[in-house]
Amino acid sequence: MAVFFIDPIIYRWDGPTSPLYSPTSSFFFPLAFPVALMDIGFVSGAAIAIKQIRQQLRRAKVEQVLIREKLETELKYLRNQTNPHFLFNTLNNIYALARKKSEQTADAVMKLSKLLRFMLYEAAKPLISIDEEIRMLQDYIDLEKMRYNDKLTVSFQKDITDKQSSISPLLLLPFVENAFKHGASECRFASFIQIEMKLHDSILIFSVKNSKENTGSSTCLVEAIGLNNVKRQLELLYTDYDLKVLNETSVFIVLLTINLTTYAKNNLSYS
Repeated sequence: MAVFFIDPIIYRWDGPTSPLYSPTSSFFFPLAFPVALMDIGFVSGAAIAIKQIRQQLRRAKVEQVLIREKLETELKYLRNQTNPHFLFNTLNNIYALARKKSEQTADAVMKLSKLLRFMLYEAAKPLISIDEEIRMLQDYIDLEKMRYNDKLTVSFQKDITDKQSSISPLLLLPFVENAFKHGASECRFASFIQIEMKLHDSILIFSVKNSKENTGSSTCLVEAIGLNNVKRQLELLYTDYDLKVLNETSVFIVLLTINLTTYAKNNLSYS
Protein backbone atom coordinates (compact mmCIF):
# COMPACT_ATOMS: atom_id res chain seq x y z
CA MET A 1 0.00 0.00 0.00
CA ALA A 2 2.86 2.41 0.85
CA VAL A 3 4.85 1.78 -2.32
CA PHE A 4 2.09 1.46 -4.88
CA PHE A 5 -0.75 3.54 -3.42
CA ILE A 6 0.07 5.92 -0.57
CA ASP A 7 3.34 7.44 -1.83
CA PRO A 8 2.50 7.83 -5.53
CA ILE A 9 -1.22 8.58 -5.25
CA ILE A 10 -1.89 10.15 -1.84
CA TYR A 11 1.40 12.05 -1.34
CA ARG A 12 2.40 12.07 -4.99
CA TRP A 13 5.93 11.27 -3.84
CA ASP A 14 7.45 10.02 -7.05
CA GLY A 15 11.14 10.04 -6.20
CA PRO A 16 13.73 12.64 -7.30
CA THR A 17 11.21 14.48 -9.46
CA SER A 18 8.93 15.08 -6.48
CA PRO A 19 9.11 18.48 -4.76
CA LEU A 20 9.14 16.64 -1.44
CA TYR A 21 12.16 14.55 -2.40
CA SER A 22 15.35 15.08 -0.41
CA PRO A 23 18.72 13.52 -1.20
CA THR A 24 19.51 13.31 2.49
CA SER A 25 18.91 10.17 4.49
CA SER A 26 15.26 9.53 5.16
CA PHE A 27 16.08 9.26 8.86
CA PHE A 28 17.02 12.96 8.96
CA PHE A 29 14.44 14.03 6.45
CA PRO A 30 12.03 16.31 8.44
CA LEU A 31 8.87 14.79 6.93
CA ALA A 32 10.04 11.18 7.20
CA PHE A 33 8.62 10.49 10.66
CA PRO A 34 5.11 11.98 10.21
CA VAL A 35 4.90 10.40 6.76
CA ALA A 36 5.82 7.03 8.27
CA LEU A 37 3.14 7.49 10.94
CA MET A 38 0.57 8.27 8.28
CA ASP A 39 1.69 5.25 6.27
CA ILE A 40 1.26 3.04 9.32
CA GLY A 41 -2.10 4.69 10.01
CA PHE A 42 -3.42 3.90 6.54
CA VAL A 43 -2.35 0.27 6.67
CA SER A 44 -3.43 -0.26 10.29
CA GLY A 45 -6.80 1.40 9.65
CA ALA A 46 -7.45 -0.85 6.67
CA ALA A 47 -6.48 -3.96 8.68
CA ILE A 48 -8.68 -2.96 11.63
CA ALA A 49 -11.62 -2.21 9.32
CA ILE A 50 -11.31 -5.64 7.68
CA LYS A 51 -11.09 -7.33 11.08
CA GLN A 52 -14.16 -5.45 12.39
CA ILE A 53 -16.18 -6.42 9.32
CA ARG A 54 -15.20 -10.07 9.72
CA GLN A 55 -16.13 -10.01 13.42
CA GLN A 56 -19.49 -8.40 12.67
CA LEU A 57 -20.25 -11.00 10.01
CA ARG A 58 -19.25 -13.77 12.44
CA ARG A 59 -21.45 -12.32 15.21
CA ALA A 60 -24.38 -11.95 12.81
CA LYS A 61 -24.00 -15.58 11.76
CA VAL A 62 -23.90 -16.75 15.38
CA GLU A 63 -27.01 -14.67 16.18
CA GLN A 64 -28.86 -16.22 13.24
CA VAL A 65 -27.94 -19.72 14.44
CA LEU A 66 -29.10 -18.91 17.99
CA ILE A 67 -32.38 -17.45 16.75
CA ARG A 68 -33.00 -20.48 14.53
CA GLU A 69 -32.24 -22.88 17.40
CA LYS A 70 -34.60 -20.93 19.67
CA LEU A 71 -37.40 -21.10 17.10
CA GLU A 72 -36.79 -24.82 16.53
CA THR A 73 -36.99 -25.45 20.28
CA GLU A 74 -40.22 -23.47 20.48
CA LEU A 75 -41.70 -25.41 17.57
CA LYS A 76 -40.80 -28.73 19.23
CA TYR A 77 -42.45 -27.51 22.43
CA LEU A 78 -45.63 -26.54 20.59
CA ARG A 79 -45.84 -29.89 18.83
CA ASN A 80 -45.14 -31.77 22.04
CA GLN A 81 -48.06 -29.90 23.59
CA THR A 82 -50.36 -31.19 20.85
CA ASN A 83 -49.52 -34.86 21.32
CA PRO A 84 -50.41 -35.39 25.01
CA HIS A 85 -53.49 -33.21 24.67
CA PHE A 86 -54.68 -35.32 21.75
CA LEU A 87 -53.86 -38.56 23.59
CA PHE A 88 -55.74 -37.44 26.70
CA ASN A 89 -58.91 -36.68 24.72
CA THR A 90 -58.71 -39.92 22.73
CA LEU A 91 -58.25 -42.07 25.82
CA ASN A 92 -61.31 -40.39 27.32
CA ASN A 93 -63.29 -41.46 24.27
CA ILE A 94 -62.08 -45.06 24.52
CA TYR A 95 -62.86 -45.05 28.24
CA ALA A 96 -66.42 -43.96 27.44
CA LEU A 97 -66.77 -46.84 24.95
CA ALA A 98 -65.33 -49.30 27.44
CA ARG A 99 -67.80 -48.23 30.13
CA LYS A 100 -70.64 -48.86 27.71
CA LYS A 101 -69.03 -52.26 26.95
CA SER A 102 -69.24 -51.29 23.32
CA GLU A 103 -68.14 -53.76 20.67
CA GLN A 104 -66.31 -50.86 19.01
CA THR A 105 -63.76 -50.62 21.82
CA ALA A 106 -61.28 -52.96 20.12
CA ASP A 107 -61.58 -51.04 16.84
CA ALA A 108 -61.06 -47.78 18.72
CA VAL A 109 -57.87 -49.09 20.32
CA MET A 110 -56.61 -50.19 16.89
CA LYS A 111 -57.29 -46.77 15.38
CA LEU A 112 -55.60 -45.12 18.33
CA SER A 113 -52.57 -47.36 17.72
CA LYS A 114 -52.41 -46.15 14.10
CA LEU A 115 -52.62 -42.53 15.19
CA LEU A 116 -49.89 -42.97 17.79
CA ARG A 117 -47.69 -44.64 15.19
CA PHE A 118 -48.24 -41.64 12.94
CA MET A 119 -47.31 -39.22 15.72
CA LEU A 120 -44.23 -41.21 16.65
CA TYR A 121 -42.76 -41.56 13.17
CA GLU A 122 -44.46 -39.28 10.62
CA ALA A 123 -45.00 -36.26 12.85
CA ALA A 124 -41.26 -36.18 13.58
CA LYS A 125 -40.65 -35.16 9.98
CA PRO A 126 -40.63 -31.48 9.02
CA LEU A 127 -43.05 -32.16 6.13
CA ILE A 128 -45.45 -34.89 5.07
CA SER A 129 -47.71 -35.26 2.04
CA ILE A 130 -51.21 -33.84 2.18
CA ASP A 131 -52.48 -37.36 1.52
CA GLU A 132 -50.89 -38.60 4.76
CA GLU A 133 -52.41 -35.69 6.66
CA ILE A 134 -55.85 -36.52 5.25
CA ARG A 135 -55.56 -40.19 6.26
CA MET A 136 -54.58 -39.19 9.77
CA LEU A 137 -57.53 -36.78 10.04
CA GLN A 138 -59.90 -39.43 8.68
CA ASP A 139 -58.70 -41.98 11.27
CA TYR A 140 -59.23 -39.47 14.03
CA ILE A 141 -62.72 -38.58 12.76
CA ASP A 142 -63.67 -42.28 12.56
CA LEU A 143 -62.42 -42.77 16.11
CA GLU A 144 -64.46 -39.86 17.42
CA LYS A 145 -67.62 -40.88 15.56
CA MET A 146 -67.69 -44.17 17.49
CA ARG A 147 -68.48 -42.21 20.64
CA TYR A 148 -71.41 -40.17 19.36
CA ASN A 149 -73.31 -42.57 17.10
CA ASP A 150 -76.39 -40.85 15.62
CA LYS A 151 -76.13 -37.84 17.91
CA LEU A 152 -73.48 -36.29 15.65
CA THR A 153 -73.37 -35.75 11.90
CA VAL A 154 -69.87 -35.42 10.46
CA SER A 155 -68.90 -34.58 6.88
CA PHE A 156 -65.38 -34.40 5.47
CA GLN A 157 -65.22 -33.05 1.92
CA LYS A 158 -61.96 -32.98 -0.02
CA ASP A 159 -61.00 -31.33 -3.29
CA ILE A 160 -57.28 -32.00 -3.80
CA THR A 161 -55.47 -31.59 -7.10
CA ASP A 162 -52.07 -32.80 -5.88
CA LYS A 163 -52.06 -35.30 -3.01
CA GLN A 164 -48.27 -35.24 -2.85
CA SER A 165 -48.10 -31.57 -1.88
CA SER A 166 -46.18 -31.12 1.36
CA ILE A 167 -47.50 -29.72 4.64
CA SER A 168 -46.22 -29.49 8.17
CA PRO A 169 -47.65 -32.45 10.16
CA LEU A 170 -50.32 -32.06 12.86
CA LEU A 171 -51.11 -28.53 11.77
CA LEU A 172 -54.77 -29.22 11.01
CA LEU A 173 -55.57 -31.74 13.75
CA PRO A 174 -56.19 -29.21 16.58
CA PHE A 175 -59.02 -27.58 14.61
CA VAL A 176 -60.81 -30.91 14.16
CA GLU A 177 -60.08 -31.97 17.73
CA ASN A 178 -61.54 -28.76 19.16
CA ALA A 179 -64.65 -29.15 17.01
CA PHE A 180 -65.33 -32.49 18.68
CA LYS A 181 -64.30 -31.62 22.22
CA HIS A 182 -65.74 -28.12 22.54
CA GLY A 183 -68.53 -28.50 20.02
CA ALA A 184 -70.11 -31.92 19.84
CA SER A 185 -69.28 -33.01 23.40
CA GLU A 186 -70.84 -29.87 24.90
CA CYS A 187 -74.07 -30.04 22.87
CA ARG A 188 -76.98 -31.76 24.59
CA PHE A 189 -78.87 -32.27 21.36
CA ALA A 190 -78.06 -33.33 17.79
CA SER A 191 -74.98 -31.57 16.49
CA PHE A 192 -72.87 -31.41 13.34
CA ILE A 193 -69.29 -30.93 12.21
CA GLN A 194 -68.50 -29.92 8.64
CA ILE A 195 -64.90 -30.17 7.44
CA GLU A 196 -63.78 -28.99 4.00
CA MET A 197 -60.33 -29.13 2.45
CA LYS A 198 -59.39 -27.65 -0.92
CA LEU A 199 -55.95 -27.59 -2.51
CA HIS A 200 -55.33 -25.89 -5.86
CA ASP A 201 -52.03 -24.46 -7.10
CA SER A 202 -50.39 -24.98 -3.67
CA ILE A 203 -53.09 -22.89 -1.94
CA LEU A 204 -54.72 -24.87 0.86
CA ILE A 205 -58.13 -23.80 2.16
CA PHE A 206 -59.22 -25.69 5.27
CA SER A 207 -62.43 -24.95 7.12
CA VAL A 208 -64.09 -26.51 10.16
CA LYS A 209 -67.62 -25.60 11.14
CA ASN A 210 -69.29 -27.07 14.22
CA SER A 211 -72.53 -26.48 16.04
CA LYS A 212 -72.36 -25.24 19.62
CA GLU A 213 -74.62 -24.14 22.41
CA ASN A 214 -74.46 -20.48 23.34
CA THR A 215 -72.91 -20.96 26.78
CA GLY A 216 -70.07 -18.49 26.35
CA SER A 217 -67.41 -21.00 27.40
CA SER A 218 -66.47 -22.64 24.10
CA THR A 219 -64.55 -19.72 22.67
CA CYS A 220 -62.40 -19.31 25.75
CA LEU A 221 -61.49 -22.99 25.85
CA VAL A 222 -60.73 -23.18 22.16
CA GLU A 223 -58.56 -20.09 22.21
CA ALA A 224 -56.63 -21.25 25.27
CA ILE A 225 -56.00 -24.86 24.31
CA GLY A 226 -55.91 -25.16 20.56
CA LEU A 227 -55.85 -22.08 18.41
CA ASN A 228 -53.07 -20.16 20.15
CA ASN A 229 -50.76 -23.13 19.68
CA VAL A 230 -51.57 -23.40 15.97
CA LYS A 231 -51.28 -19.64 15.43
CA ARG A 232 -47.74 -19.66 16.75
CA GLN A 233 -46.81 -22.67 14.62
CA LEU A 234 -48.13 -20.89 11.56
CA GLU A 235 -46.02 -17.83 12.40
CA LEU A 236 -42.93 -20.02 12.63
CA LEU A 237 -43.58 -22.13 9.54
CA TYR A 238 -45.31 -20.07 6.84
CA THR A 239 -45.05 -16.53 5.53
CA ASP A 240 -48.32 -16.47 3.60
CA TYR A 241 -51.34 -17.65 5.59
CA ASP A 242 -54.62 -16.35 6.91
CA LEU A 243 -56.53 -17.67 9.92
CA LYS A 244 -60.06 -16.51 10.68
CA VAL A 245 -62.16 -17.55 13.67
CA LEU A 246 -65.89 -16.78 13.71
CA ASN A 247 -67.88 -17.34 16.88
CA GLU A 248 -71.53 -17.12 15.95
CA THR A 249 -74.51 -17.72 18.20
CA SER A 250 -74.88 -21.40 17.39
CA VAL A 251 -71.93 -22.08 15.09
CA PHE A 252 -68.16 -21.92 15.52
CA ILE A 253 -66.14 -21.57 12.29
CA VAL A 254 -62.41 -21.76 11.63
CA LEU A 255 -61.11 -20.87 8.18
CA LEU A 256 -57.44 -21.36 7.37
CA THR A 257 -55.74 -20.47 4.09
CA ILE A 258 -52.07 -21.35 3.52
CA ASN A 259 -49.73 -20.93 0.60
CA LEU A 260 -47.80 -24.18 1.03
CA THR A 261 -44.87 -22.90 -1.04
CA THR A 262 -44.00 -20.36 1.68
CA TYR A 263 -42.90 -23.00 4.18
CA ALA A 264 -40.06 -22.39 6.65
CA LYS A 265 -39.37 -18.68 6.32
CA ASN A 266 -36.99 -19.02 9.27
CA ASN A 267 -35.14 -21.94 7.63
CA LEU A 268 -36.05 -24.27 10.46
CA SER A 269 -34.56 -27.75 10.35
CA TYR A 270 -36.91 -29.36 12.84
CA SER A 271 -36.47 -33.10 13.23
